[in-house]
Amino acid sequence: MDSGWMNAASDRLAQHDVHVVRFEFGYMAARRSGQRKPPPRAETLLGEYREAVEAVGSARPLFIGGKSMGGRVASMVADDLFNRGRIFGLVCFGYPFHPPAKPQQLRTAHLLDISVPTLICQGERDPFGTRQEVSGYTLSPRISLLWLDDGNHDFKPRKPLTLDANLDLATAGAAGWMDRAG
Repeated sequence: MDSGWMNAASDRLAQHDVHVVRFEFGYMAARRSGQRKPPPRAETLLGEYREAVEAVGSARPLFIGGKSMGGRVASMVADDLFNRGRIFGLVCFGYPFHPPAKPQQLRTAHLLDISVPTLICQGERDPFGTRQEVSGYTLSPRISLLWLDDGNHDFKPRKPLTLDANLDLATAGAAGWMDRAG
């Protein structure tokens, strides 16, 4: 939750008056003490995500989301939270549409009919779902996509483009989208 990428994205969102609350899944927190395990199945993290949402006060419009696995897990609990009036929308940065080099193993079944307003910010050459691949998917009409020029999974493009420019675009786009959706 305090990687360079997360710090940069959170700082940029804060510059757009977006209050960001971060948390770390248990398996990621365990890595701080040297326990390196592969990520668990996303379904096993739903309870942790719901607990984190419940720990946040509701004085402001609440949007949930995350980066990669965090965004995927958020997308799996979003409809329930939206239908209960707990959240206004979902923002995913670098959604893992499929494992790298395994485009046949889609992780999109729940995205076909998701009802919560959703923004996915995705690098055009993300190995978890390129622009070319994702453009052929059937997704809910409630999902908007913001493509980041030549970006990889962390939005980093090849030169002469810059990561800073893509992070600026993603966070400004997300903040503007939340203003409209909330």
